[in-house]
Amino acid sequence: MLVLDKPAGITSNEALQKVKRLVGARKVGHTGSLDPLATGLLPLCLGDATKFSQFLLNANKTYLVTSTLGVSTDSGDAEGEVCSTRRADHVVESDLRGVLRKFQGNIEQVPSMFSAIKVNGQPLYKLARQGVELPRDPRPVQIFCNELQWFRNPEFGLKIHCSKGTYVRTLVADIGEELGCGAHVTALRRTEVGPFDESGLVTMEQIEKASAERRVEELLLPISSAVGKWPAVYVSGPTAFDIKHGQPIRVPEAPERGWVRLCETARESEQEQFLGVGEVLVDGRVAPRRILAK
Repeated sequence: MLVLDKPAGITSNEALQKVKRLVGARKVGHTGSLDPLATGLLPLCLGDATKFSQFLLNANKTYLVTSTLGVSTDSGDAEGEVCSTRRADHVVESDLRGVLRKFQGNIEQVPSMFSAIKVNGQPLYKLARQGVELPRDPRPVQIFCNELQWFRNPEFGLKIHCSKGTYVRTLVADIGEELGCGAHVTALRRTEVGPFDESGLVTMEQIEKASAERRVEELLLPISSAVGKWPAVYVSGPTAFDIKHGQPIRVPEAPERGWVRLCETARESEQEQFLGVGEVLVDGRVAPRRILAK
């Protein structure tokens, strides 16, 4: 794993391809794209770590966002074309806080035409750039935290902790419409993805320097870090053999439900080896779901 601090001005795929060349990896995948305008956490899975990318795609995420009232754009951010301009000088902080309460918990969003959702294999944003507008169904998302950090009309800052599939641009646009003046995102930074936060970030400049000095491995995290906050189930001997070969097992003191990290421990040395991830079945057995090569 490599936790990239994506710079502004490039797409997530462009960042991925550059890192792929610098580290010499044959296979690299990212775990949830960021818009070109956005910066921050872009966890990259290298090699066998790509087997576990889906768990970060499904993880909750945290963002710091700066927005401007009074201007709506077709993309919901500063890179889009202006759709409307309305007065926002009447909006006070209490108005904004009141509206934010309406966008907490379980809500539904209509994804932007500038999202990466695919229709017939074509991302919506590509169609939007061609002037095509398609109907989109609302999607359920969860907003765990929608905290006002500061307000200086017409600008305001939010900290947003949300479920997978949440579009921050859409959230800000909806807040603006609720206030009657529109709004769009001017800056966005992702600060958390699942178990990762900014403490482990690596910049593109650090990767370039490490690549030139042939010490890229110093920047990498173990594959297990992708699920580092999951409860662990330890196996050895015959139970480890069964897990490696796809067989559900019974483990004393295993969690009653949910997903777990599977680790093999050699009793002689107590060294721990990450095997993969499993899921607790209804009957209490632990079933392997993603296992590294035997």
